[in-house]
Amino acid sequence: MALNAFERKVRNDDVRFVRFLYCDTSGIIRGKSVHIDKLAERVRGGIGLTVAMPAMNMLDHLQSVDGMGPVGEIRLVPDVQSYTRLPYAPHSASMLADMVTLHREPWGACPRGFLKRMIDRARDAGILIEAAFEPEWSLARRNEDGSFTPADTSLCFSSIGWETSVEMIDDIVAALEAQGIPVEQFYPELGHGQQELTIRHASALRAADNHLRYRDTIRAVARKHGFVASFAPKPFADQAGNGCHIHLSTWDADSGRNLMVSDEGPNTLSAFGRHWIAGVLDHLPGLVALTASSYNSYRRLQPHMWSSAYTCWGLDNREASVRIASVLWDEKTPSLNMELKPSDNSNNPYLALGALIAAGLDGVARKLDPGEAVICDPGTMSESERAARNIRRLPMSLGEALDTLERDSLLMEALGDLLGRAFLTVKRSENETFGNEDEAFELAQHFYKY
Repeated sequence: MALNAFERKVRNDDVRFVRFLYCDTSGIIRGKSVHIDKLAERVRGGIGLTVAMPAMNMLDHLQSVDGMGPVGEIRLVPDVQSYTRLPYAPHSASMLADMVTLHREPWGACPRGFLKRMIDRARDAGILIEAAFEPEWSLARRNEDGSFTPADTSLCFSSIGWETSVEMIDDIVAALEAQGIPVEQFYPELGHGQQELTIRHASALRAADNHLRYRDTIRAVARKHGFVASFAPKPFADQAGNGCHIHLSTWDADSGRNLMVSDEGPNTLSAFGRHWIAGVLDHLPGLVALTASSYNSYRRLQPHMWSSAYTCWGLDNREASVRIASVLWDEKTPSLNMELKPSDNSNNPYLALGALIAAGLDGVARKLDPGEAVICDPGTMSESERAARNIRRLPMSLGEALDTLERDSLLMEALGDLLGRAFLTVKRSENETFGNEDEAFELAQHFYKY
């Protein structure tokens, strides 16, 4: 769309401000907005942003990262194709933005740029990536003392749970549909006040973009109804945690064929599919630093919690780190895909999905074998049984995950020097801060930030 035509469209949408959004190192959605009168200028030239912002942690404490100090600036350059009016914010719209240097080159610390590079890496191998983020979130009410109470005590999938949020959910769905985000399912989940509302898969970049829109939409509409929606991994210590499983499928760029499906049957992995998930499992102990990337995440990643705690895979095994999701009936094109369980909403979706692609591609390149599918809860196996099948315990803390990531040369090379250093520094600062505080401080900070 020509810039003049785009500006006319925005004016016809009765928009005053357009938000240029990005997701930071800690998974916090940030950005700047521009008035309609300056939109064309800022679409061409971007909005200025200090190079220090990716060194800011989730507590807004600036960390010391070489190349991310008080001197220097980049530009937030919007993806015009991502433009959407925000139905929950009067006279407002948004676009997802890339971080670009003053020399008009992609900046090495841009998470969205990282995902683009991994998408290109897959495309160079003849592979197209489709993905979907499957978020769980907690609906709560704020108490007078600033604490939060779950919105209800409904049981898992109970029809009672629908009644608490029916009007709010209707408004949320309308807001998502207005932004071109198709909704697939909704139901009350296991934890008190816990919800799950899923949206349709999309190409990898749009899937990550859609997840940011989803998070902002849920929180904004919930607030209008007097609720607080939290995407924190473990907002209530005594309730089920909130995951954000990543579904990923791989498609032949020429034929459009699902590369994970074997000729032996729609629920049987091809050799390519086996190599792909073997790569994911091989890198998973470091990968979880990017997919379950907050201090709070590791309250959720425990055995027997249906969130996964071991490096294994299985068909429809919800205790496995990689679940192969069986196909639906009567599909013209088999939908066989992998679901990554150790993932939550505190991650930066561009980093999480990009690293997942890098791990899968490495498994294909090295023709790795994932071993046999696990058909039980791996937590019920003995240590010797798990060792014999190369099933490893995932890191039990953010600090352990970060150390493992730093030792993973494939993932660190994929991230690049600047982004990799910034991520490790910022997340280690959070790990140290929360490690020195009590549970109440941790839960309160994560509850509202995500």
